Amino acid sequence: MEAVLILVALLALLLLRIPVAFALGGLGVVLLALKGLPLVAVPQRLHGSMDSFELLAVPMFLLMSNVLLKGGVGRDLYAAVQSWVGHWPGGLGVATILSCTLFSAISGSSVATAATIGTVAIPEMTRRGYDRPFVLGMLAAGGTLGILIPPSIPLILYGVISESSIPTLFLAGIGPGLFLASLFIVYGIGYAKLSGKYQAVARATWAERRKTSLLALPTLLLAACIVGSIYAGIATPSESAGLGFVMALIMTFAMGRMSWEKLKAAVEGSLKTSVMILIIVAAAKVFSYAITLYLIPQSISQFLAENISTPLLFMLAIGGVLLLMGFFLESLSMLLIMVPVLLPAVLNIGIDPIWFGIFFVVLIETALITPPVGMNLFVIQAVGKATLPEVARGAIPFAVIMLLTAVLLWFWQDLALFIPYELMR
Repeated sequence: MEAVLILVALLALLLLRIPVAFALGGLGVVLLALKGLPLVAVPQRLHGSMDSFELLAVPMFLLMSNVLLKGGVGRDLYAAVQSWVGHWPGGLGVATILSCTLFSAISGSSVATAATIGTVAIPEMTRRGYDRPFVLGMLAAGGTLGILIPPSIPLILYGVISESSIPTLFLAGIGPGLFLASLFIVYGIGYAKLSGKYQAVARATWAERRKTSLLALPTLLLAACIVGSIYAGIATPSESAGLGFVMALIMTFAMGRMSWEKLKAAVEGSLKTSVMILIIVAAAKVFSYAITLYLIPQSISQFLAENISTPLLFMLAIGGVLLLMGFFLESLSMLLIMVPVLLPAVLNIGIDPIWFGIFFVVLIETALITPPVGMNLFVIQAVGKATLPEVARGAIPFAVIMLLTAVLLWFWQDLALFIPYELMR
């Protein structure tokens, strides 16, 4: 009964539009006070949640991606990819998803990926006659690859909460990320062929390909250095994020794309987002401590064990809960609230926590493009100067593809686990 009352209270606070950090932290403090526990544990938990070297990667990746966004590197990346595949049927859609995939290997952020590539791709695709909702939906969905393809900020946070290896999580995200990007490309080509709502782009000359590829080369080298330094064991994710920021700064200033005003705007934007994330992390830590004392995770685990007989039904139930939560919560809040509650039950039923992390991120990817609080919908709405229903209508087919991928992950778990457990053995 206590578990139900606590979850109802949390949901009520969120529906009243109380900021997630205050809803989590405030409810956690009240629960501790009701238990008669000394509230000195609250500042200790707040400090302990921030005292993590792994979390340093979050502001550094955000800072790097904002520097790249202000430096306009998305134009170079998109132009280079377009020169190679733009003449295909639906080639600009292919170029868009490939550009999102490549930028995801740098940024770790879905918002930065959607905004960076969307700024360039939306005008170009609409000018070439592509159906506008399709364009907007594709950019919203393509941006979600930023939190699955490593480096990924949600995977970093999941690793901190679940005490899982962050490099292993990164490796596990590669297969599903590339698979999802491939499905988006196939759908984009099929849609373009069937609808005919696009103008073919002339095949680029080899001189054009060479010129655009050389301009995009620094961005590709940056991605290689970030990802390569982690997997080669040279740097931790936090250290590689710092390296990436320094390289992004040098690159954008050397190319004449960065000014002190733009750098100031990038720092301010990163600061606001970092503070928001870290405050939610700290509040979630207090809430997690409180519900552990109330034995809420154990109660949920016992309830599921008694009422759900198979792991498949268990994952379907979790998937349904996460989809429902996705209508009300943005992705990071959902991760920080639900993982401490669900993870004990996941471990009890024998599910690999690395696999569950990828499954979880695929589902919160879906939440990013479903109304009413899908963050990428708002980003693309602003970038494309569109209405929210217009963006949501175009994103629906991509949300269905993501859900099918989540289902496939259950039946083909090696899609996530083969690279970290077999290929990198």
